[in-house]
Amino acid sequence: MAVLNLTENNFEQEVMRSDKPVLIDFFATWCGPCSMVSPIVDQIAEERSDLKVCKVDVDEQGELASRFGVSSIPMLVVVKNGKISAQSVGAMPKEKILELVEK
Repeated sequence: MAVLNLTENNFEQEVMRSDKPVLIDFFATWCGPCSMVSPIVDQIAEERSDLKVCKVDVDEQGELASRFGVSSIPMLVVVKNGKISAQSVGAMPKEKILELVEK
């Protein structure tokens, strides 16, 4: 499944009303660690049909970033049934991201 780009317009539908767990990658194009995490997140999106994977560019979607209290990036958030079930800040390997999803 392809990665979705979240905006204020599609957030409610894609995240809060999702019947699948949602992995959200908060990033910025200028962020080095974000560039390391991004291909891993893309790979997870391709491999896991049981998961919705989304990205939020914090420079373009400041309102969404502040709603989640993003102060450092990359920040990964897992939302299940409309509630945050896990979150983590900083670059991490694929195994750790998958552990976050499974919490």
